Amino acid sequence: MTMPDRALILDFGGVISRTMFETHDLTEAALGLAPGTLTWRGPFDPGRDPLWQDMQADRITERDYWRLRTAEVAMLTGRNWTQMSDFVRAARGADPDAVIRPEFREAIAKARAAGVRLAILSNELDLFYGTDFRDKLPFLADFEVIVDATHTGILKPDPAAYRLCLDQLGLPAASCVFVDDQARNITGAQAVGLPCVQFDVAQPARSYDRALTLLGLSKG
Repeated sequence: MTMPDRALILDFGGVISRTMFETHDLTEAALGLAPGTLTWRGPFDPGRDPLWQDMQADRITERDYWRLRTAEVAMLTGRNWTQMSDFVRAARGADPDAVIRPEFREAIAKARAAGVRLAILSNELDLFYGTDFRDKLPFLADFEVIVDATHTGILKPDPAAYRLCLDQLGLPAASCVFVDDQARNITGAQAVGLPCVQFDVAQPARSYDRALTLLGLSKG
């Protein structure tokens, strides 16, 4: 008996790649900053990151958060950056593939082997990483649908963002599993009936295991 069509829909950000919070040492080395210069840690130490707390409380948007951090680091390094992608390119250099989570690679290999289709639903893939970023990540060829609000202008948690992705997949919400690290985006997905996993950046393997389980796949 053939399995019904299923899809794994992933946010990009901290779900697929290690976050900027996790790679401060690499950023400092790349930008010539002394070790320990960057102290904001977002979800890893929210009590010491007031901007992160503001974002979680919806006083500022995620784009606002990174715009302010980009300006802060630009001032520290004397750069004239105008957007987040300038920061990311400078911090992560020519090899963004090096910060992709191994847990992500393992999960999509299992999903593909089981015939699960793959999609990305991001609010700012090209905005944050730059349009040339995709060319440096060969695994993106395995994703048949990439919906990026940089171009659509429809940001999660707007229900229309999820529906656009589902329409492109041609699948009902119940046949998909959505993974995102932001609670507001999980709430938005639940509103359209998507089974969800709120990704824990501190426990990526466990989060991917939960997503695979929801898809009916064994952890082994």
